[in-house]
Amino acid sequence: MPFLIRPSRRFPLCCPVTYQCGLFEGHGTVWNVSLTGWRFSGNMPLRIGEVCSLTVNLSSHPCLHVAAGIVRWVRGEEYGVQTLVIDDESREDMEQDICQRVEDKWSEFRARRTARLHKHEVDRDC
Repeated sequence: MPFLIRPSRRFPLCCPVTYQCGLFEGHGTVWNVSLTGWRFSGNMPLRIGEVCSLTVNLSSHPCLHVAAGIVRWVRGEEYGVQTLVIDDESREDMEQDICQRVEDKWSEFRARRTARLHKHEVDRDC
């Protein structure tokens, strides 16, 4: 398999997903997300190249609906799915969720940096 650089950064996530492929439905957990794809595990096997739909239950927004995604890789019961078709409202909700995650990470980074700098100043004064 050739090495490919992901088109979008992935962000950790842990939320329920329901996915459909044909007449079959599976349930699982999304582990990370990007603007273009999903990594999740589930109880219904998928194969590379299959097209499925996803319903993801984010805690911060109503359900996101991916009308079509294509399975790009499979590792046991884990799947990488590239988003092909998503409605505008779900895309906007997903973008807002990702932006909030980036903002939260940045705030966390700044707080740790400030605490480290403050500790360094206190240590130097002693």
